[in-house]
Amino acid sequence: MNIRIGQGYDIHCFKEERPMVLGGVSFDTPYGLDGHSDADVLTHAICDALLGAAGLPDIGHYFPNTDPKYKNIDSQELLKEVVQAIRNEGYDIGNIDASLIAEKPKIGPRIDEMKAVLAQSAGIETNQIGIKATTNEGLGSLGRGEGAAAHATALLAKIQQ
Repeated sequence: MNIRIGQGYDIHCFKEERPMVLGGVSFDTPYGLDGHSDADVLTHAICDALLGAAGLPDIGHYFPNTDPKYKNIDSQELLKEVVQAIRNEGYDIGNIDASLIAEKPKIGPRIDEMKAVLAQSAGIETNQIGIKATTNEGLGSLGRGEGAAAHATALLAKIQQ
């Protein structure tokens, strides 16, 4: 059996008057995450975990923030491209596990919705994705509510021919 594990991490600060998107789900807030794309930290961490498991370069290699075609792009489109890249390498997704770290907004009530969006983008079942929400207990920049971060782990298996 050929299995591979990868990890991903992303962090973005909050910015007023930006859309808030986490795991492909929009939140009604007066602030969002600052970044070149939609700055969806959860999806970006998942992309890096998948790419790392397949031994491919990171998300910035494929979707550089210097390329205007990725300005404000929906990160679900990036995830779809990442999934195609790992499948081109002969891998399929076993599961994805992720933790979202933010003091705000309240994420827990929207986890099932995020799992549904991410599963659809990745071409997998919702039970292949785990998402946990936590805070930073008031510590550091995340604890002060200055932004959000995410960690993700992905398990890939070689597709049997």
